[in-house]
Amino acid sequence: MDHSEVKRISVTIIAQNEEQRIAKAVVSCQDFADEIVVIDGGSKDATVEIAESLGCKVFFNPWPGFAKQRNFAAEKATHDWIFFIDTDEFANEELKNSIKQWKAGKTADADIYNIYRIGNFMGKWLDKGEHLPRMYNRKVTSIKETEVHEGPEPEGRKIGFMPGILWHDGYRSIDDHVIRFNKYTALEAQKALSSNQSFSLMRLLFRPVLRFGQKYFVHGLFKKGLAGLTVATLWAYYEYLTQIKLYELKRVQNSGVAE
Repeated sequence: MDHSEVKRISVTIIAQNEEQRIAKAVVSCQDFADEIVVIDGGSKDATVEIAESLGCKVFFNPWPGFAKQRNFAAEKATHDWIFFIDTDEFANEELKNSIKQWKAGKTADADIYNIYRIGNFMGKWLDKGEHLPRMYNRKVTSIKETEVHEGPEPEGRKIGFMPGILWHDGYRSIDDHVIRFNKYTALEAQKALSSNQSFSLMRLLFRPVLRFGQKYFVHGLFKKGLAGLTVATLWAYYEYLTQIKLYELKRVQNSGVAE
């Protein structure tokens, strides 16, 4: 891309019944977005009205799954550069400035940009986050069709990094966390089944322990008191559920009994 070319960005957000969170996500992107596209899956609250009042382009699409909904959003966007977030995420000032500088041609180009995301739990922001691909050129790649943890297809693409933080204000309650983990582990198990992964008793026994150790000791959650202990325990639970659900799916598959 010629650095003299004007770079325009479409921010895309998928939403459903998110009236309490969507405004913060939208406002955090207004400094650098050339448009903000919201895809609503059928909200029964004021999500659509709030998004429209903030100048977003809102489209309705019955929920087809995460990857398909994000690709639908990209199709509805005007510009080729897509920055996608969820309703419980918002950009910090450094990230906003980094993207504005990038638009002005002051940083090297790539096809996909990773962004550092940090979450919170029980009122505490965690010290350790994760790098996630959240900005990409739709002319050269799209969101990979997968059951969970969707992102732009990276194969053969140049990956860059956009400085700053995407805050993930995802904690609502323990109940909500358990419900979401139950949903995501079902998708993880289905993904493993689709890729012909076999069930392993060793994975069932050791992955939860290893994940707890990673989160609690390596990522420093021991410094976050009860909140940190709970996060690490829930991630161990996540690993156990994924593996035992894969076992169940395999058993059903092998017995020839339809779910």
